[in-house]
Amino acid sequence: MSVSKKPASGSVPPVESKSAEDTFQHLLLELSWAAAQGGDSSSLVEFFCAETRKFLRVSGAYYWRLEENEGLIAVGADGHLAERFRAARLQLSEAAVATDAVRRRQTCYVNHLDSQQYAMAGEFGARALMAAPVVLFGKVTGVAVFLHNSDPDFFQPDLAAKVTILAAQLGSLLEYVRLAHTSDQHRKRADDLMTLALELGSSLRLPDLVRNFTAHAAKILGARVGALALAQGTLLEIVALHDPAGEPERGVLRSLNTQLTERVQQIADVLCVAANEFLGAGLAAQLGWQQLTLARLSSANGDLLGVLCLADGSSADQPLLHAVIGQAAVALDNCRLFSRIAQANQHWMEIFDAMEDLIVVHDEGNRVLRVNRSLAESIGAGPAELIGISMRTLVASSQGNTGQACPFCRRPAEQDQDYLHPVLGRLYLVSTSRIHGALDEGLQTIHVLKDITERREVERRYRELFDNIQEGLFFSTPEGRFVEVNDAFVRMLGYSSAEELLQADILRDVYAEPGQRERFQVALAQQGVIRNFEETLRRKDGSLVHTLQNTFAVRDSGGSIVQYRGLILDITEQKKYHAQLQRERDFNTSILNNTQNLILVADASRRVTYANRRCFELGGYRPEDVLGQPLGKFVHASRREEMDAAFEATLAGNQVDNLELSMMRGDGTVGQFSVNFSPMRDEDGAVSNVVAVMADITEAVNLQSKLRHTEKMAAVGQLVSGVAHEVNNPLTAILGFADLLAENPHIPEAARDDINLIVQEAQRTKLIVQNLLSFARKMPAQREPVQLNTIIRKTLQLRAYDFASHHIHAVERLQEDLPEVVGDPNQLQQVVLNILNNAYDAVRDSGAAGHIEIITQLKNGFNEIVFRDNGPGIAYPERIFDPFFTTKEVGKGTGLGLSICYGILREHGGDVTCHNNHRGPGATFVVRLPLAPSTALAADAAMAAEGGAS
Repeated sequence: MSVSKKPASGSVPPVESKSAEDTFQHLLLELSWAAAQGGDSSSLVEFFCAETRKFLRVSGAYYWRLEENEGLIAVGADGHLAERFRAARLQLSEAAVATDAVRRRQTCYVNHLDSQQYAMAGEFGARALMAAPVVLFGKVTGVAVFLHNSDPDFFQPDLAAKVTILAAQLGSLLEYVRLAHTSDQHRKRADDLMTLALELGSSLRLPDLVRNFTAHAAKILGARVGALALAQGTLLEIVALHDPAGEPERGVLRSLNTQLTERVQQIADVLCVAANEFLGAGLAAQLGWQQLTLARLSSANGDLLGVLCLADGSSADQPLLHAVIGQAAVALDNCRLFSRIAQANQHWMEIFDAMEDLIVVHDEGNRVLRVNRSLAESIGAGPAELIGISMRTLVASSQGNTGQACPFCRRPAEQDQDYLHPVLGRLYLVSTSRIHGALDEGLQTIHVLKDITERREVERRYRELFDNIQEGLFFSTPEGRFVEVNDAFVRMLGYSSAEELLQADILRDVYAEPGQRERFQVALAQQGVIRNFEETLRRKDGSLVHTLQNTFAVRDSGGSIVQYRGLILDITEQKKYHAQLQRERDFNTSILNNTQNLILVADASRRVTYANRRCFELGGYRPEDVLGQPLGKFVHASRREEMDAAFEATLAGNQVDNLELSMMRGDGTVGQFSVNFSPMRDEDGAVSNVVAVMADITEAVNLQSKLRHTEKMAAVGQLVSGVAHEVNNPLTAILGFADLLAENPHIPEAARDDINLIVQEAQRTKLIVQNLLSFARKMPAQREPVQLNTIIRKTLQLRAYDFASHHIHAVERLQEDLPEVVGDPNQLQQVVLNILNNAYDAVRDSGAAGHIEIITQLKNGFNEIVFRDNGPGIAYPERIFDPFFTTKEVGKGTGLGLSICYGILREHGGDVTCHNNHRGPGATFVVRLPLAPSTALAADAAMAAEGGAS
């Protein structure tokens, strides 16, 4: 094996014959000619391999392109196994001869090649192999390889020299082809961009612009589909789509808009991505897109204008893509700017024509350039018909004046001043301004005629109203000076003229106290307006005037208050009248609320509209329970018809007095009231309301009933006394004759027992009659020692029959050694009898087996009598001793018994209490009476002796 060595300086050995040299030169020219034909680099490499194989008479010629990662990619081949070579791809380290050529940067060859050492060369059947590096600007870009499969000594230094020259020529020609191709690409790109710029520049309407841009961008960048989405606020919307397959359905486009809007933040500049990765597999399949290039369109200040979508095209030419979207962004900005300018111009023209003022523009030759619709309509012509005519003709058509070229133009010294100009009975305020026209059109004059005829009339009427209104009007400054006042305000404050009041200091001369001004200003600063604001002002003579103000603050463009404007009403007399009315109202309210009567006012529908305080205090109602309620609700059902008749009579204008009604109280009880109905009339004299004045006569009615019952009981007492006397006489005869019979020895023994029984029962009857006489007899109170047990037994004898007949069991638990008390026996018997009667009534009405227990005992220096029953108990223990208080039905009780008992016991130095039983039903009454003095001393001594003995 022989390896070529670097030739000596000078170099390549000379060619042996002239024909060989000519042939080599011819080969070099053919390579140059082939490169000049404009083909691509692959064609040039194929031509190189074919021509050099023939020239060198080798079996095969091949070309590897060297990548950055030192990979060898087959680009061209000719001859032996050329097709097989074109599919080859190796790493530099796997091609030994090529590796040497690259590393040493010179042509290397190997004769007598070992197929085991050179694997790929052995596969191709090589006997000799030569490799020449292709170097461009000091960098190896490829390797030319030549193979001979029959002569193992084929490659020699002279061939190596020629191959080195050919490789150098190939490198130069490849660079030439690349540069030429790049130049063509740049030229084509420039042509495309120029075409695109012209298209975009000629499209000032947004629909044409986006449609043309999308189609050209897809064509320039080699994309099958192009779509442009523009920003609509925060959303992106497809506005143009270039797709040879046709436009997708609307639902698909809506999904595409949604996906672009949601993922636009991922597109910082240019994003190349699989369509199904960005859009989702379903949407990508519906659109038929595989690869997707997304480019963000931004305005000059960085705002999002839209997104260009290119589907199924090459994304390698990034500079061209940036140039395209840059032009598109500028075109979109320009289009939008043009649209805004057009809209603004159209808007200005609409405003110009919509103004009610008359506007005309003329040039230096007094020719009309423009008039607005208001002026044209006032003349009776169209705006276009007036363009170009002279101002003299224009004015003549409106008022018949042809004396001046332009009657609205003034002398130069006055041309900027507004002035009044009468035309056909109308008064106009003429404003004149001058501007320079565009494109050196010269000076243009604009006249604006404002019709102020109505305003002058309004000003006149305003001045008349301002001066003649009876309320005070003022304009003032925050610093405290009046700017303008009317005559009524001058009179209100007592000044002689408006000029005098305008000189006054508001804080010092008008306000009654300095703090008022501060409160006034604070309220206006916070609210901007104050209504019904009461203030006391000072007149010129120092007297005070009460006022009611409605004032608002006037602010400048910066929000600062520059003026106060207000209307002031003098309410001094109203204040006096109101105070008088308030006093009268308070007086009437005090009378109504403090009267003992209940007063209601009901309207014609009988609903209560007013109730005095007594209704709530005595009636037990809350205001919401009375006001708005029907009057009949408070009347007992049995008396409502009577109340309705009285109410109707009152509505008819009649007075109804002393009507007794049963009324319902708030606690559910029924009371008796004396009611007077009075009509209340309105200003027309018709009855609109009814006043009901009610007096509570419940206690008086009850007292009258109790008095009648007392009189009845007194009559019964007299009757009992008379009957007792009448019974006592025959009873005495019965006892006398019965005793005689009992003593008669002739009476049989069998009859003697009957006679003794007659004597016994007659004695018992006599005792009862004596007790009745004793109870009914009127005698003065007396004080004597009394044994309480005796009184209790005598009283029980009086009630024994009733107790037995009603199965009421009375139990006596009397202490036998009970000390005496000092008192009136008859009065104490009355106490015992009344309490027993109450217990008897209670247990009898309960319906159960009656049981009354009477206990006497000495306790804490007092004799106690305890009455305990098993009745229903006491409903109102706190009122049980009140006079005339009773829970019994009318006619069954006077309510005086227990109150009399209470009075008797208090006169005897004792007392009486009651309570419901804690264990079981019923009530207990406890009577306590003090001991007699001697008895009390003996009791004390006995207690002391017991204490000493203990």
